[in-house]
Amino acid sequence: MTEQFVIFIVEPEWDPATVTEEDWGKAMQAHAAFSQAVTEAGAEILGGDALSGQKSAVRIDPARDGSPAVFTDGPFGETKEVVTGFYKIGAKDTAQARELAALCPTDGWIELYPVLDTSGS
Repeated sequence: MTEQFVIFIVEPEWDPATVTEEDWGKAMQAHAAFSQAVTEAGAEILGGDALSGQKSAVRIDPARDGSPAVFTDGPFGETKEVVTGFYKIGAKDTAQARELAALCPTDGWIELYPVLDTSGS
């Protein structure tokens, strides 16, 4: 039975509109190599994607105690680093997930979270 994990790719604030075609090509090659390494390790990528820049993000403070939800458009001035992408992987255990997450390309760092099983079984 495999366990599920989410890998968050955290980097300094970036604007995907300013990335050159050459840089995109290099990044896509690096992510393809990561995908291949995951497969070769007997694990699998269950999902993932790059995220748009902070300018298109929205912070939502949910409605509470009769107050309405508050929506704040990005960019968020107090943020120095942002999640720029993610992968959801299935790995045999935490040790394998850690090893694989360490291979994920980034100019920042990686955060690895186990997915909480909420199935009730």
